[in-house]
Amino acid sequence: MKMVKSLLLGSAAGLVAVSAGQAADLPVKAKPVEYVKVCSLYGAGFYYMPGTDMCIKIGGYVRAEAGYHTNGSMTWGPFNGNANVRTTNELVFRARGYITADAREQTAWGTARGYIAVGVNMNDIGLNTAANTFSANRAFVQWAGFTAGLTQSFFDFYSVPASSYWGVFPASDTGDGGWLVFAYTAQLGNGLSATLSAEQRRMTQIINADPRDVGAFFGQAGATTIGTIGTVTPGAFQNAANTDGVGSNGAFAGVFPGIGAYGGFNAPDVVANVRLDQTWGSAQIMGAAHKLNASAYGVSATTGGANMLTGHPGDEWGWVGGVGLRLNVPWFAQGDFFQTQGNYTQGALRYLFQTPNSNWGKADDSQLAFGVLSDAVFGSGTGNTTVNCGFNGGGCLGLNRTTAWSVNAAFEHYWTPAFHTSVYGGYAEVRYNDDANTALCDIENGVTNVNGGLVFKTAINRVVAGCSNNWNTWWVGTRNQWDITKSFYMGVDVLYQKLDSASINQTNTIVGNSSVTGAQTVNIAGSTVPNLIAGSIKDVDNWAIRFRVHKDFLP
Repeated sequence: MKMVKSLLLGSAAGLVAVSAGQAADLPVKAKPVEYVKVCSLYGAGFYYMPGTDMCIKIGGYVRAEAGYHTNGSMTWGPFNGNANVRTTNELVFRARGYITADAREQTAWGTARGYIAVGVNMNDIGLNTAANTFSANRAFVQWAGFTAGLTQSFFDFYSVPASSYWGVFPASDTGDGGWLVFAYTAQLGNGLSATLSAEQRRMTQIINADPRDVGAFFGQAGATTIGTIGTVTPGAFQNAANTDGVGSNGAFAGVFPGIGAYGGFNAPDVVANVRLDQTWGSAQIMGAAHKLNASAYGVSATTGGANMLTGHPGDEWGWVGGVGLRLNVPWFAQGDFFQTQGNYTQGALRYLFQTPNSNWGKADDSQLAFGVLSDAVFGSGTGNTTVNCGFNGGGCLGLNRTTAWSVNAAFEHYWTPAFHTSVYGGYAEVRYNDDANTALCDIENGVTNVNGGLVFKTAINRVVAGCSNNWNTWWVGTRNQWDITKSFYMGVDVLYQKLDSASINQTNTIVGNSSVTGAQTVNIAGSTVPNLIAGSIKDVDNWAIRFRVHKDFLP
């Protein structure tokens, strides 16, 4: 018995020893895996970032497009310096891809949000090597009613992409490119809100109509340049959409300038709105103040330095007001809606002409239609000297604000849950007062050195018969779209536009020294007849078509 007991105890001890040795070789038990969890606080697609209370949503889209009769640009469109000749680019391809990130977390004062959208935007007109171009149209922070960064202007209401693929007609919508804002929104209850925002200034151009230098300002060869005062030198007014020079024409440098004689950025645009959002739709009234500060009348010829500036006109404030309405009309079909917005401005025209915001013009054989787009016109009758032209515009033509109004409207109808059609259109009108119109008419008819020793108010009393820079444009289009899935669609958009031209003289004939045509006409050498008539001013139109295929990363 004693021997058996010893054997059993020895065996047990051995087993314990072996088990202990094997246990020492086992790996340490791993911590539980921290799986990504769905965050339902902010809607579909959000997840908690592991180890934090922050929720994030990663999204984006890819898009391919082709457009025809677009003057080589889906952004600037057919009336941006369209020479309409053999070198004009009628067809354009585009590809876009964006990645978006939306991060949110709760604070004691509400949700803190950061949002960014970055990607590539590639365009090709068949005559250049397409290159990937970095693009970003959103980068903003929101918290406790504040919005700061690159987002969309709080003046906007009518959504162009909600009913159209095109953005080449007048509208205030900054959504595609984004806009810099610093804003506060107060929620007043029952869907009513009010916003006050300091924003990046919206500029077209301020035109310096000094009669001694008008040829230089409008690109005429051999004229005196005044590029040192913030305007531009000859040849710099090429079609912004054709930076490679293909399809653009120096002859149109006169009527298609970019931003002219604006001074430095020293005051933001002040934007305010009151908005109501309900189940039936939404409505908004909005307004903005925009500072007009011209650089100078010219370069001083009496101070001994070519870079010394003369006096300048006194600053003015442009303004714009608008009203918008969106109605959901499900009694026709689920998803149907109507939207509209109307605007009126004096001196802040980019709130109506976000894109294109250059001067308008298109040639059609020997016919040409054009429209000068500016926030204000100023000038002196004394050329580059300071005589009769002191600071703040003493004795000179001060800032004459341009007036304009516009309306946009669209209706969207769903034939089936997957197939829908929109019909959209609008009208815009630009008007100049007598002083601004006469100054522009002198430029357009090649009149220089008019009463150069007199103040501008005296020189401007001379009127070119039949010349008027008032112009308007209207458009109508339709988009048909097939939503193959909730995140994948294809569509076609057809657009018709009409440009009712300004006029330059009583017979509306284009003459060789006119800034409207520049090099398009020639002087008759040795003749007492100063110019060769090359064509005439006449209203023109344009048909364009655009195809799109689009895939979202998330529904």
